[in-house]
Amino acid sequence: MKLPKIISNNLILKITSLNSLVVGARLLISLVVQNLLAQYTGQAGIAKVGQLRNISSMLMSLTSLGTFNGVVKYVSEYKSDQKNLLKLFSTLYVFSFTASIVIFFILFFWAPYFSNKLFLSDTYVIVFKVMAIAVPFISMNRIFNGVINGISDYKKHTKIEFISHFLAAVLLLVSLYFYSLKGVLVAIALIPIIQFTVLIFIFGKLLKDYVNFKAITFKIPFFKQLLGFTAMSFVATVLSNYVEIDIRTLILDKISEAEAGSWTAMNSISKIYMQFLIAIFTLYILPKYATINTSFEFRIELKKIYKSLVPLVFAGMILIYLLRNTLIELIFTDAFLGMAILFKWQLAGDFVRFIANVLSYQFLAKKQIKYFIYTQLIGLLMYVMFSRCFLPYFGTEGVVMALFVSNLVYLGAVLFTLRKLFSGQNVSL
Repeated sequence: MKLPKIISNNLILKITSLNSLVVGARLLISLVVQNLLAQYTGQAGIAKVGQLRNISSMLMSLTSLGTFNGVVKYVSEYKSDQKNLLKLFSTLYVFSFTASIVIFFILFFWAPYFSNKLFLSDTYVIVFKVMAIAVPFISMNRIFNGVINGISDYKKHTKIEFISHFLAAVLLLVSLYFYSLKGVLVAIALIPIIQFTVLIFIFGKLLKDYVNFKAITFKIPFFKQLLGFTAMSFVATVLSNYVEIDIRTLILDKISEAEAGSWTAMNSISKIYMQFLIAIFTLYILPKYATINTSFEFRIELKKIYKSLVPLVFAGMILIYLLRNTLIELIFTDAFLGMAILFKWQLAGDFVRFIANVLSYQFLAKKQIKYFIYTQLIGLLMYVMFSRCFLPYFGTEGVVMALFVSNLVYLGAVLFTLRKLFSGQNVSL
């Protein structure tokens, strides 16, 4: 199928359109999965699924020591430099091996603690033991996905995403049918193994062109280069997911499990539509920013990105807002209709976050660690602070209001940090 000329001549729109096809398919699959989960497990079940997905997201960072964006950056820079690629993947091997061993033992032997902490019951110990077994697959998945993004192979990325998501959905539905909520949680723990299998099947041969597995040594020559990305990922992924768990627990304690489920449902809808944008950051924006060397080039690229994407993002979010009640009934059940009030704040907050992230990826591309960390920390701190301030007065809606306000503060912090790049002078980056 040929793409329209305006899209085929614009790499940003080309990647976005192809990614939109797979995300659209994923959306349809997610509609079915989320609807059945809501019907059979209710708001309490959705809240538990949200807790485990946050843990899964944290593990994606921890098992590879947060090196994903580093892999994207250095693979995009050293595509034809086998010597530096070998140094990179030797270091990644040590990082991954060490982190996987430590996390396996923590998850496996402390499974009762995590089950009681997150689910207030020891019923789900098996979930964390299965997740411990999946840890090495989570790590390898993350690293190899970084290679795909680093070489901007968006076609293979699209194929891998679609097939793995489809198979994961089948596993979730089968587990729900036979084993109810506990089966779903075990299935979520097993999904990384499916994703890794699909990735190797589709990308395995090409992967050998970039990773010389036989020559990899137990050395860390890229330690300093990757350490900064570890610190940045800890803040961006681990802390942000911890904050989500903390806020969900706060809603559960101060209001009800049903409200915690509704807030989680709103988050899941947000993550579904934000998937349309996430790929463009690692497949296009990060590799592109890594090759830009002056503020003049940065401003030109920034204008191009905003011009291509902002109208689409804004129109899409307006459409989601207008169809919010239909989406709730379609994805969940009538019991979730009370969450309709959350949409305006969630969509506004996500739109501001998108604007800010297009700018802040410059910190990742140029490994400006302190700028990335302090802007992220400001955003997270404001989110926690405003959530605790607004919750007593506005209930669950106050938490989503806090998201919008904290993202505005985050955008302001990013703009202030990058202010020199928008001056009239052309400075080196």
